[in-house]
Amino acid sequence: MTAEAQAGRVQRVPFVDLVAQQQEVSADVVPEVVRTLDTGAFIGGPHVTAFEEEYAEFIGVRACIGVANGTDALELALRAVGVGPGGEVILPANTFVATAEAVVRAGARPIIVDVDPDTLLIDTNKVGRAVGPRTQAIVPVHLFGQTAPVEALVPLAAHRGLALVEDAAQAQGARRYGRAAGSLGHIAATSFYPGKNLGAAGDAGAVTTNDPLLADMVRLLAAHGSVVKYVHEIVGFNSRLDAMQAIVLRAKLQRLAEWNARRRAAARLYAELLDGIAGVRTPKSQPGNEDVWHLYVIRAEQRVRVQSALAAAGIATGIHYPTPVHLTDAFSYLGYHSGDFPVAEEASAQILSLPMFPHITPEQQQLVAEVVRGC
Repeated sequence: MTAEAQAGRVQRVPFVDLVAQQQEVSADVVPEVVRTLDTGAFIGGPHVTAFEEEYAEFIGVRACIGVANGTDALELALRAVGVGPGGEVILPANTFVATAEAVVRAGARPIIVDVDPDTLLIDTNKVGRAVGPRTQAIVPVHLFGQTAPVEALVPLAAHRGLALVEDAAQAQGARRYGRAAGSLGHIAATSFYPGKNLGAAGDAGAVTTNDPLLADMVRLLAAHGSVVKYVHEIVGFNSRLDAMQAIVLRAKLQRLAEWNARRRAAARLYAELLDGIAGVRTPKSQPGNEDVWHLYVIRAEQRVRVQSALAAAGIATGIHYPTPVHLTDAFSYLGYHSGDFPVAEEASAQILSLPMFPHITPEQQQLVAEVVRGC
């Protein structure tokens, strides 16, 4: 096959299509960007304030604080609830490394637990046994656009005086028993990295909470520990959502419910098209969930073969995540070993993320399914 032909095949089904999103919002975004460039209101300002209010209303919380990125958001949330040096924070083995990074940046030690074999979300039955005298918080992660069963952790957290800090970076608009991800615990963090369901045109994030005292603490920490310029009450750092990102986020937020509905329709179609394929397991929604399918993650016993066949057909895929947190070099100091969390470890060798985005077409999905079925 010629290089030109190979290049043509690569474009058949992208993993995500951010250009289509931008084209849809361009008429709303471009004039506001130009106006902001003309006024010089780059930091803070009306667009940031408006987005914070609109996103808070969208997920049903009292406060949203825009920050620079999702990792900062999680660190700020952890620090706001009192996580710090000498403390421990419980989190699942199957998550992006930023969840554990934020714990370390706050000065605490990550304590890992395994995940549920059906959902690959935190196994709430394992959390109680991981709680110790130094535990300060539990971080349920809403992974792949599916909401973790936070309600199962509420009695334990209340009994032991622990904070529930949601990692909602992949779940904008997801709901559990009618309540939005990001509103289920004491405080939550989310990411607006461009590929997320609600994505900026660069890095951005937010902290959400119903507790005004926690909201005030996040704002203080994120502004060098200062409310009044040059008056610094505590040691904080700089993490701000800028006006340009807020403009993009506001335009996309208006369309997020529709885009999430398209993702759910695409997930239903994938489930139909991939049903009954030997050696392939499709994801399932747990009762009470309205998932938003940030990622559509199958489990393939012959993952290398399936991924290679898809690549040869010009179909982009991903693996989220190839190495559980406890087996990464960065966290080897925690002392965990292979075999400690068998569910997450087995899944990491099988999971494969298929193309998923609001503008994916049934024809593209049918092509994906044909290739997978042919393996």
